[in-house]
Amino acid sequence: MKNLHNFFCVCLLLCALSSFAQNEGDEQRGKFKKENIFLGTSLNLGLANRSFNIGLNPEIGYSITRWLDGGMSMNINYFSQNASEYSSIRFRNFNFGGGPFLRIWPLNFLHFQIQPEYNWVNSSQKNVLTGQTGSYNYSAGSLLVGVGYGTHVVGSHYSYVTLMLDVLQNINSPYRDQYNDPLPVFRAGFGIYLKSNRR
Repeated sequence: MKNLHNFFCVCLLLCALSSFAQNEGDEQRGKFKKENIFLGTSLNLGLANRSFNIGLNPEIGYSITRWLDGGMSMNINYFSQNASEYSSIRFRNFNFGGGPFLRIWPLNFLHFQIQPEYNWVNSSQKNVLTGQTGSYNYSAGSLLVGVGYGTHVVGSHYSYVTLMLDVLQNINSPYRDQYNDPLPVFRAGFGIYLKSNRR
């Protein structure tokens, strides 16, 4: 319950920041612009010792200013972790979820990303020594933060590669391993704006 509370607090903070940024924004502040709406997707990949993570992350968003994007992202992920000398449990997890994101572009090629998520996980586990198996369903919040490189042309297109880590310490997060260590998450994404900016 505490993690869900933290998740909603972060969401509220992101909404407040985006509202503030819009008020600080450009010459036509307060005016909704269709050319600032974008659709995109990213592929995420996580690799660590004896583990693998892959997922798809469709997103819809709005360029609040030339340097700040906000929106909502969904995700579908698959995570696997093999048994090791420290644990005889093999994991195969499938999860889906989503949440808001902020992408800050201090330079046209550099961005920072903050993305709280809430995920529902279906886990299949097997003890490779005893052969005992089990399936579990649970949910977890996470907070991905990271830095990336890409191109960002408001009203036209964008693309990026981002490296993120889950900074929350929720053991059930799909972005942490069975020892609760964070797994690096690489996301490569692209998108287009719905209405071409002809200015």
